[in-house]
Amino acid sequence: MSLFSVQNQLPPGADPGTLVIDKLSPKPEIRLLDYSADHFDERIVTNPQDVIPYLTDGVSATTWIDVHGLGDESVLRELGMIFDIHPLTLEDVVNLGQRPKTEEYGEHKFVITRKVKHDETGHLQTEQLSILLGKTFILTFQELPGDDFDPIRERLRKGRGLIRKRGPDFLMYSLLDATIDHYFPVMERFGEHLEELEDEVVEDPRPSTLKRIHRVKSELLTIRRIIWPQRDVVNVLVRDDSELISPEARIHLRDCYDHISRLMDTVETFREVASGLLEIYMSSLANRTNEVMKVLTIVSSIFIPLTFIAGVYGMNFEPSAGPWSMPELRWRYGYLSCLGVMAVVAGLMVAIFWSKGWLTQSQDEEEEPEQRGKS
Repeated sequence: MSLFSVQNQLPPGADPGTLVIDKLSPKPEIRLLDYSADHFDERIVTNPQDVIPYLTDGVSATTWIDVHGLGDESVLRELGMIFDIHPLTLEDVVNLGQRPKTEEYGEHKFVITRKVKHDETGHLQTEQLSILLGKTFILTFQELPGDDFDPIRERLRKGRGLIRKRGPDFLMYSLLDATIDHYFPVMERFGEHLEELEDEVVEDPRPSTLKRIHRVKSELLTIRRIIWPQRDVVNVLVRDDSELISPEARIHLRDCYDHISRLMDTVETFREVASGLLEIYMSSLANRTNEVMKVLTIVSSIFIPLTFIAGVYGMNFEPSAGPWSMPELRWRYGYLSCLGVMAVVAGLMVAIFWSKGWLTQSQDEEEEPEQRGKS
């Protein structure tokens, strides 16, 4: 997917609420976790209708229905009918590539965020996470099977912490907090990669280095495009007076806002570093070219007078033809004399270049490594 592509799977003029299912998306797998302070039940649901008893039993405090995969329109529409999901909300769930946002439809709060990770090849991957918050339930939609929420499920199973003593708003906070926290290892990997690139740019810049710098800048831009609206989403959840979010949950959401602000500062810093590396790369190439041109110029300057001498004595005019011919052609030691003159001229030129400092590092170039070592 291109960084600058605009994702919209709906054809122009389509009815609002139209669901366009990606053929490559896996079939939905529904996991249900039903819990309260003294009750917990977890199971895999094969029929969406099986979740209805958990919503109406009057025993549980919170029911978490977690859907992995969006490849079956009938299952999604059936869930939409059970939970009375607005058609525009379902449209946003299946229309991937949404920017993080939050909206309220009647008794439901709808939140979209994005998860990030590095794949096996080291490239950045993003995945949309849709959260529907109700009074007694929370419904989540994820693009692919597998996630990073196992620590949350483990706390629910063992009753650790406050999560089973609180409502669905606290579970929503926990999911958002886990999603945001997983940005930090990703950013740490970016930091390590930038350090490697910095050493490579200074010591051995290559065309592959330039490609890696551009990839890092592109991926950092992708993260920035996610984090900026994500910060607005958390800010709205903190300041909104919705009855679905308790004051205690808002206190914890403020901590999420602080984490996002730290991420924003880190992203902006890394983007500046990446831009600086690009400038250093171009400067390193220019310096390397200048060094090559310097050597070639010095060598050419030394051999120009030698070439002139060799050219003059390569004309071979007959000495007996006249007084202005070349009597040196008949000298006993003419060849050695010519080589000696060439050697003297070359030595004088090398001495002149040395006296001007053209054959040695300048004082600034010698002091620079010392200053870097002290810093």
